[in-house]
Amino acid sequence: MAEIISINKIGSLCDWLKKQGKVVVLAGGCFDVLHPGHVIFLEKAKKAGEALIVLLESDEKIKTIKGVNRPVHSQAERAKILSALRPVDYVVLLPFMKNDLEYDSLIKKIKPDIIATTAKNDNIHHFQRATKLVGAKLKFVTKTIGSYSTSSLIGSITVQ
Repeated sequence: MAEIISINKIGSLCDWLKKQGKVVVLAGGCFDVLHPGHVIFLEKAKKAGEALIVLLESDEKIKTIKGVNRPVHSQAERAKILSALRPVDYVVLLPFMKNDLEYDSLIKKIKPDIIATTAKNDNIHHFQRATKLVGAKLKFVTKTIGSYSTSSLIGSITVQ
């Protein structure tokens, strides 16, 4: 089972992982209603290195991005689910991040070797900038997988 950690502990954890010679992979997202696309993405992200750290967005951030009826599951519930997945080593509970500078500050603390994402990513500019900040590699670990989308899944449930 993965460890759920606060944002305050991530810097020292990553320093320790690097001293152990581990290749640190960073992934992140909402992971609101877990579906096979999430699981495949996390499995492939883990294969890119040795320690997979998942940044988990706050409830407030998801409301801002996805709308007032989201998230379906609280951050604590989502963290519990993610921590049970074999590929995940650490889940970081993010506070509400207001802008890219806050994310950049966090990336500088983590100093990942690899930032994992999907081939279709609306925030690719942010990922490219973050990798340059710390000398990491941006790795597209998977394409969009089928028609999996939490928003689509929720939409199909509410329509019925």
